[in-house]
Amino acid sequence: MLINRSRRNDLKKLVFFMFIAALLLGGCAGKREKLNVAMSLSESEWTVMREKVIPLFEKNHKIAVEAVQVEASDLPLLLEAMKKAGNMQIDLFAQDNMQLFLLTNNKLVEDLSAYENIIPRRVPRALVSGLKTGDRLYFMPYRPDVRITYYNKEKFDKYGLKPPRNWDQLLAVAMKFKQKEKAGKVIFQASGGMPTAVQMYEWIVSAGGDPFRLNDRGCVRTFTFLQKLWPYLSPDSKHAKSDNTNDYLSRGSAYLAQNWALNGYSLFVGQEKEQIKTYEGFRGPRKQVHVIGGQVLGIPKGTRKKTQALAFIKHLQSREVQEIFVKEMGWPSLRTDAYSHAEPGMKAYYNSASRAMERGIFPKRSAYWNEYEKLVNEAFVKIVLNGEPVKQTLDILAKKISRSPVL
Repeated sequence: MLINRSRRNDLKKLVFFMFIAALLLGGCAGKREKLNVAMSLSESEWTVMREKVIPLFEKNHKIAVEAVQVEASDLPLLLEAMKKAGNMQIDLFAQDNMQLFLLTNNKLVEDLSAYENIIPRRVPRALVSGLKTGDRLYFMPYRPDVRITYYNKEKFDKYGLKPPRNWDQLLAVAMKFKQKEKAGKVIFQASGGMPTAVQMYEWIVSAGGDPFRLNDRGCVRTFTFLQKLWPYLSPDSKHAKSDNTNDYLSRGSAYLAQNWALNGYSLFVGQEKEQIKTYEGFRGPRKQVHVIGGQVLGIPKGTRKKTQALAFIKHLQSREVQEIFVKEMGWPSLRTDAYSHAEPGMKAYYNSASRAMERGIFPKRSAYWNEYEKLVNEAFVKIVLNGEPVKQTLDILAKKISRSPVL
C-alpha cells in the first residue's frame, strides 16, 4: 500500500522524535562526552555489547556510549529525517550489508576512504574491496557472515564420497545419495524469496554471470545446471531457507547444504552434532565465490563526532573485541587472528568461515535488487521446477529487470 507524501513526512517526524526520546531516556552520560550508536542486535547480543564491549571502550577513551536498537529497515528513514532537520543525533550505525543502497544513493553517509588504513591487516581484503563504490569507501567491516557448506561426514564416509569441490562433483554426490537412499539428500534453498535469490546470486557469479542481467552466459549456465541437478536434490529443498536448513542436517534428512556460517553455530556448541562438518564450499565453472552477509559500520553525514566514531570503529575491529564476539556470541570474525580462545571443537567451523571470506563477494548495491529477487525466483519456478526452456525464459524475464524503477 502506498503512503502519501504528507503521511510519510509525518512518519519521519514521529520516528525522529521517538528516537530522540529513546536517547534521552536511555541514560545520562554525566559530564563525559557521549557517542550515539544505532545497532540492531538480539537481547543476548545487547547484553554482551553493553556489559563487555562498550565499558571497555568507555574506560579506555573516556567517552560514554549511548547505544540503541534501530532496525535495518528503519535506519535510512531515520537518518534522512535527521539530516533534513539539521540535527543528526546518530554518530555511528551498524547496518545489514544487503540494505546499503539507500544510504549511499541518498547521500546519508560519510566517505571514509581516507580512513581505510585503520582497518587491521588481519581483515581479508575481500571484506574491504566489496564495500567500495568505485574507489570510494563508505562503510567499514564489523560483523561479517558468509555462506559455507555443511555435510554429514558419516554418510559421506559410508558411501566412499568426499565433499564436492565443483559442480560436476556436486552432481555426482547428489546422484549417489539418491541412488543409495532412494531420496535426495542435498539441499538447495528453494523456498523462494531472499534465500533463493541469494543462493542464485552466488551460483551465477561463480559461473561468470551478472545476476542483474539475468540472461547472460553465466545465468544460462547456472539454470541449465540446476535443471539437471534438481531431480537428485532433497524434497526438503522447496521449504529450505537459512533458519531451517541446518535442522534438516541435524536430524539426518539431508547430508549436504550451503548456509550462512552464523546459522551453524548451534550445531557445534559442545560438539552435539559431531557428524556434521564444514568446509568453505565448491567452485562454479568460472570461480569459487561465497556471498558475504552480516553488518557493516557507517558514519552519518552531519555528525559532529566523526573522530570519536572512528575510534569506536577501531575498537570494534580490534582483536580483543572480535575475540569477545567469537567467544561470547559465536560470530564469525572479520579478523583471521581472533579465534585463539575458541573452543577446540569450534576451530574447524571458524576456519571454514575464514577461508570462505577470502573468496567473499558482497551483493551489488543496486536499485534493482528487489526486482532481481522477484524475477530470479520466477525464473527458478519456471525453469527448474516446471522445466521450461532456459534461454527463452530468461530472455523474457531479463526485459523486465531492465525497466525496474529506481528506489
